[in-house]
Amino acid sequence: MSHSLKHARGRVRLTQSALLLAVASLAFPVHLSAQNNGSTGPPASSEDRAKTLHAIFHDYWEETLKRQPEFASSLGDKRYNDQLSDYSVKAINDWLAVEQDMLLKLAAVDPAGLSDQDQVSRELLIHDLTEDQEGAEFKSWEMPVNQMGGIYSTYPQLVAQLSFTTAKDYDDWIARLRAIPHAFDQVTSNMSVGIDDKRVPPKYLLEKTLEQVKQLANQKPEDSPLALPLKKFPSSISAVEQARIKTEMLAVISKQVLPAYQRFARFLEVAYIPAGRTEPGISSIPDGDRYYRFRIKASTTTNLTADQIHQIGLDEVKKDEAEMLAIAQKLGFQDLKSFRASLKSNSKLKAASREQLLDTYRGYLGPMQAKLPELFGRLPKSPFEVVPVPDYLEKTSAPAYYEAGTPDGARPGRLFIDTYNATDRDLYQVESVAYHEGLPGHHLQISISRELQGVPDFRKFGGYSAFDEGWGLYSERLGKDIGLYKDPYSDYGRLQADIWRAIRLVVDTGVHSKHWTRQQMVDFFHDHSTIDETSIQAEVDRYIAWPGQALAYKIGQLEILKLRDQAKKELGDKFDIRAFHDQVLDSGAMPLDVLDERTTAWIAAQKGGAK
Repeated sequence: MSHSLKHARGRVRLTQSALLLAVASLAFPVHLSAQNNGSTGPPASSEDRAKTLHAIFHDYWEETLKRQPEFASSLGDKRYNDQLSDYSVKAINDWLAVEQDMLLKLAAVDPAGLSDQDQVSRELLIHDLTEDQEGAEFKSWEMPVNQMGGIYSTYPQLVAQLSFTTAKDYDDWIARLRAIPHAFDQVTSNMSVGIDDKRVPPKYLLEKTLEQVKQLANQKPEDSPLALPLKKFPSSISAVEQARIKTEMLAVISKQVLPAYQRFARFLEVAYIPAGRTEPGISSIPDGDRYYRFRIKASTTTNLTADQIHQIGLDEVKKDEAEMLAIAQKLGFQDLKSFRASLKSNSKLKAASREQLLDTYRGYLGPMQAKLPELFGRLPKSPFEVVPVPDYLEKTSAPAYYEAGTPDGARPGRLFIDTYNATDRDLYQVESVAYHEGLPGHHLQISISRELQGVPDFRKFGGYSAFDEGWGLYSERLGKDIGLYKDPYSDYGRLQADIWRAIRLVVDTGVHSKHWTRQQMVDFFHDHSTIDETSIQAEVDRYIAWPGQALAYKIGQLEILKLRDQAKKELGDKFDIRAFHDQVLDSGAMPLDVLDERTTAWIAAQKGGAK
């Protein structure tokens, strides 16, 4: 496998002439009839062009689901429930070729006269496909595993998202389990090529990864998260069938899957970790500076430079610290240093148990939910719940994260809370996180997107970090705007959450662009926040593992706040917060430049300036 993969690697390159032709044509669309197969003739009608465009959208979505069967399953689409993704370089190369072909087809559709949503959909798909093509040269598939996840965590997480109502559902999962060893082989081969190309994560992060892999590899088959479906059978499956399914599933886990995990652990220990890089910043890999510039653009959907983002972060840290000082003084402290010291020794501000931590999150979501009709014209239908992070991920997880439910509501949206070392977790930060991850943050925004009508599926289920995470951070601020955060400690927690995202701008660019050490990142957190040590340690490792991802939050929030201030200023008495929020959310996630353009046009229309 490794030998053939290395030969295949030479074919993983962009057909630059085709890509350049496609991108150039997008600016100068040609008129092609959907019926004449590219021959010259009279311009196609807007109806024919719309049909052609919709066919491209449909084909793109179907190809995506077919090539990413785990994603399809997570959406409740069971057509590919017995299949795994093809992780080979050939499959990656084939997908790039499909995308190039779709870019050419999009270039051939003149957007003039099409509906607003069709034009937006075309623009967004062009953006996504072009970004994939640009990013391919950085070979991210050669570095697919770190302490934040990878193939070792993909299937334990996936099984918890699936529904098991028939014997076929169980048999499909068994078929997937049988395919896991081959998938591990493919990923291991890719990582071996990464070693040759010197594209490997930092050694110390891989040591943390190994701990997680070993935890999964050394479990008893019946205790493995991969055996989760056996915990409960529907009554419609006979006892005989249940016994067969249990025997087959445990045998596959025991004889095939767990040995694959053990081989992968051995590969990490013997070959991969020794090859791990010593510098934390991504600039230390070949073309690392260029890759980081690409990651900034992909994450923020802006043309901001690392230096500009670093300075924005410093400015926002200073601004938040001024507001924090005002709260500290209100509570009787002379300065932030003494106030922060008091927080660390105040046991009432720490969780007493895992369950108390979960209950505190749940307690803030009720009052916010009651306020939502005052803030939004459209509300989601999807249910929502708060649950703990799986134990095999909890030592390196973010403090909280959201996982969307299925479109039919069969699986609710879930706010995962990391309850590891719960008594070190700060309760005064819980309110802001509840709004960010739950309501009116990710659950509301993502659920509305998935419930949209008249837009292609790739828009309903896609996303842009700057929009999605920017909205989450904006949602934290929105709670303050409507009079919540009644406890001054929680209000400080809100600012702590905000400065956390501002610090990210500083330390992410610091490590990946300015060659900071990991300790410099930790020190900056200590100097400008009271974030608990458990979270700081996990967070800096996250930024090192995912270059640029953490930049999206603050950049996105600042853009939404800028647009809201612009709307308030220009509309005056005509400004309606519900209408503004619906305008931001009712077309789904989008790059920030597209959001700016559409919201500015909406403001003009509200003023009566648009025809």
